Amino acid sequence: MLSLFRRLPVIIRAILTGGLIAIVGTVAWALLVKANLKLFPNVPWSLVPAAFFLWIFWRYLRGEWWPKSTSHLRKKNLRANSLSGEVWASAIFAGILGLAAILIFMRVMNRVVKLPQQQLTATEPIPQVTLFFLLLMGSAVAGIVEEAAFRGYMQEPIEKRHGPVIAILLTGVLFGFAHFSHPETTTMLMPFYTGVAAVYGMIAYLTNSILPGMLLHAVGDVFGGLDLVIRGQSEWQTSVTPVPLIWETGADNSFWISCVIFILALVAATWAYHSLASLTRRTNNECD
Repeated sequence: MLSLFRRLPVIIRAILTGGLIAIVGTVAWALLVKANLKLFPNVPWSLVPAAFFLWIFWRYLRGEWWPKSTSHLRKKNLRANSLSGEVWASAIFAGILGLAAILIFMRVMNRVVKLPQQQLTATEPIPQVTLFFLLLMGSAVAGIVEEAAFRGYMQEPIEKRHGPVIAILLTGVLFGFAHFSHPETTTMLMPFYTGVAAVYGMIAYLTNSILPGMLLHAVGDVFGGLDLVIRGQSEWQTSVTPVPLIWETGADNSFWISCVIFILALVAATWAYHSLASLTRRTNNECD
């Protein structure tokens, strides 16, 4: 069976492996949340087994335990490589600018098409303390599992065989499709998810590490979740109330200002990623 798997094209192997990792990690957390809300919902007890699961999950992906024959490959594909403080700072800065550009782009999209809104009805019966801690752990699970699956095990092998453009584009599209498990997700949100995936994917490629992307992903999910719970606003929305489309009101000053700000943010993000690329090249040359 393993020899048959190795005969498959790299892209297929990477998609299957990354997809399996994403499913195992997210389903395990979903089952724990379901059990927590059914048994003693006033106490967020699922955090303890979830933390233990993540510890086991991470160590295995990094190459520990059986089978030893795949240990090196598992560690390589995960690419949770350590970075210098300077590279860390540059990667986080580039990621923040990239995410900011995407959010401003969504502000423009909000005026062009009607974007879906997340519903909070499912969270209303959950005690606030439990909801808060589930949000924190859920964000950590998303950051670790999704970055390991998509930017690690899926993107890394495709990069090596087909280059970063195809790798980042393909994993970004699959990252978007993976979020169709959320009831509010439609094709209108594909630019948002593929854009976010490109932010994390470029950082992983330039630094050869998923660690900065994991941090940005987890922290971003925390802020997005809190904004949704407190104000009822999805992370791709600019207002809790519907905004008029330009087809109804015309392209007013607010729309054009948003377009200009998006272009400026995109230029700033491009400069930050270029600086990150220069820094990592210089760091690699010094190491050599």
